[in-house]
Amino acid sequence: MMKKLVSVSVSEEKLSAIEMYLEQKNTTLSAELEKYVEQIYSKNVPQNVRDFIDMMSAKKPARKPKSSSPAETEKLSEQ
Repeated sequence: MMKKLVSVSVSEEKLSAIEMYLEQKNTTLSAELEKYVEQIYSKNVPQNVRDFIDMMSAKKPARKPKSSSPAETEKLSEQ
């Protein structure tokens, strides 16, 4: 599933305070925002649409990394 980056503007002072207090709770701003985005998604996107998106995401084949195994790399370097 392709992910998009979302930007939010916040003052340095507020960001610093948020990060400091979230650290005390052993969490991060990113983790909290991800939870909140999931809540917004669940609340606003109809269940049938979420089911469809889940179904389509499950169908997509996982991309294989293009890195070679060590044995293949060795064979290539010997040529």
